[in-house]
Amino acid sequence: MSDEHKNNPLHGIKLQQILEELVEHYGFKELYKHVEIRCFYNDPSITSSLKFLRKTPWARARVEDLYLRMIKG
Repeated sequence: MSDEHKNNPLHGIKLQQILEELVEHYGFKELYKHVEIRCFYNDPSITSSLKFLRKTPWARARVEDLYLRMIKG
């Protein structure tokens, strides 16, 4: 692993995997309570959520932050 990636816990983890693990752990309704993004509340699906997160950097950052808290806690 290169020096620039060794301190990044998200290196090598795809956004889809992050989202699937969060949904498995919390479910969409609880996930919405942690990260208020409408795609988690209105007709939620992995596919629609991935589309939104890939084009919305602030939302992706919040989801990644929640994932990091989940795996540490």
